[in-house]
Amino acid sequence: MPQRTAAPRSNPSVGVCASVLAELLPDDPATLKALLLAQQRAFETREAERQAAFEAREAALQKVFDAREAERQRAFDAREAELQKAFEARILELYEQLRLARRRMFGPSSESHAGQAWLFDEAEALAESAPEALDTATLPPPATETTGEASADTGKKKARGKRKPLPIELPRIDVVHDVPEAERTCACGTPMVEIGQDVSEQLDIVPMQVRVLRHIRKRYGCPEGDQAPVTARAPAQVLPKSNASNDLLALLIVIKYVDGLPLARFEYVLARAGVLVPRQTLARWVIGTAQALQPLANLMRDVLLGHDVIHMDETPVQVLKEPGRAATSKSQMWVQRGGPPGKPVVLFEYDPSRAQAVPLRLLEGWKGHLMADGLESYGAIAFTEGVTRLGCWVHARRRFVDASKVLPAGKRGRAHEALALIGKLYAIEKDARELNDAQRLALRQSRSRAVIDELRRWLDQVLPTVPPTSVLGGALGYLHRQWPRLTRYLERGDLPIDNNPAENAIRPFVVGRKAWLFSDTQAGARASALLYSLVETAKANGFEPYLWLRHVLRALPTATNVEHFEALLPWNLKAEQLITA
Repeated sequence: MPQRTAAPRSNPSVGVCASVLAELLPDDPATLKALLLAQQRAFETREAERQAAFEAREAALQKVFDAREAERQRAFDAREAELQKAFEARILELYEQLRLARRRMFGPSSESHAGQAWLFDEAEALAESAPEALDTATLPPPATETTGEASADTGKKKARGKRKPLPIELPRIDVVHDVPEAERTCACGTPMVEIGQDVSEQLDIVPMQVRVLRHIRKRYGCPEGDQAPVTARAPAQVLPKSNASNDLLALLIVIKYVDGLPLARFEYVLARAGVLVPRQTLARWVIGTAQALQPLANLMRDVLLGHDVIHMDETPVQVLKEPGRAATSKSQMWVQRGGPPGKPVVLFEYDPSRAQAVPLRLLEGWKGHLMADGLESYGAIAFTEGVTRLGCWVHARRRFVDASKVLPAGKRGRAHEALALIGKLYAIEKDARELNDAQRLALRQSRSRAVIDELRRWLDQVLPTVPPTSVLGGALGYLHRQWPRLTRYLERGDLPIDNNPAENAIRPFVVGRKAWLFSDTQAGARASALLYSLVETAKANGFEPYLWLRHVLRALPTATNVEHFEALLPWNLKAEQLITA
């Protein structure tokens, strides 16, 4: 059967488009060519515009890219320069710290003319300076020497320094040296007679004598037995239940807190004398005595807080047995010094913390001028109403001293310029030492103010040019930050220029700490603080600590009211009251 083939179907839309196109296109070939050329030119124009826009956009993007790259490069170069500058500053800082550390370790101390080797060659060093020492010697020549003795080598009289006589209040024991009888006959045969004597004095010390006081209390009774026996009263004691006398307690306190001898070593001293007193017993005596002396410390605190100028400082102390803290933790011993003229007070206070709450607690309710260093522990108290904080010029100067030490030997720098200006301020204070407050204020306003202004101009000029991480930069930064506090002493004639009184008061504690190293318990630390307060206050008032403590401890057991305790304060006593057997 033959297959049928489908006839092709026509697309009506194609026919329509062809007919429309035939109508639009002109019949004339020239016209058609012109039309096509016009369309070609229009197409090329649009393509050229697109290409121009594309190139313009590409150029703009390239410009933005180049600008960003240039900005990144500048930032990179700036960062590299900053890092290089920081690196160089760090190298300089480490170099300065190394020089400063080496100078502190091996260089001579600023407080002494000799180097560290002097500690090991003390005898030789003093022997070499013997001619100078003769001028200040306190011992007269021994009995075998006579003034005006001729030198065997030169025939000239030896030059002798002027020696101060021994204190007249010391007891004298006469040791008589007589001429043998065989030598008291003249060559002519006449017996010699005594016509005078030569007297010279030597200082002699009797080693510590340990003795026992036997308190014998007489007892009386009626032979008929009609009345109970009567016994003499027991002498009043600071520690009634111990076998330590009041004078022994005074000596014990002075040995530890004035002479810096640990209780363990004093135990050995007593043992050499045949007395065995464990150091634990000595510690209990110290703590018990401190508790008995607490009323005196309270009265001293009242006097301290009654004056409107107080110095404060602090130093670390190690207490082995503190609740919740390791034995290696560092606590603080705070010191306050102040009081009205003629009544200087030095108070120590133990506290585990170095926080700002400690000065707030110690100075609660007080108003006045507080002299302290730049430690932030004093920040909160400075915002207390009525409290004005002063700055310490010694601390500011000390930083410039460090900055001068990192310079090569013999080279002078900007640190020396600051030291020279600060030295002028202290020269003015030296001139004002004997003046009253009004005169000192006038001198400060007329002379110190000009030096302060000169130092401020110098600081503003130098500060921006020195890296803050360098030793000199640290000194300049400290001076700049503390400037309002440092210049406040110009406002009154009685305000101090530095915190030296507090540092001098805390120095005996620091020296003693090198020997006894730590406190065992908090009770011991508090007792140490109280006893340091008493002996340092006695010293500040011109009293020998042992004599004052002995007088106080003898009178303390019978003190029953405030008047009795006030009579024992150093400024209420005279020196002759203490010189008793």
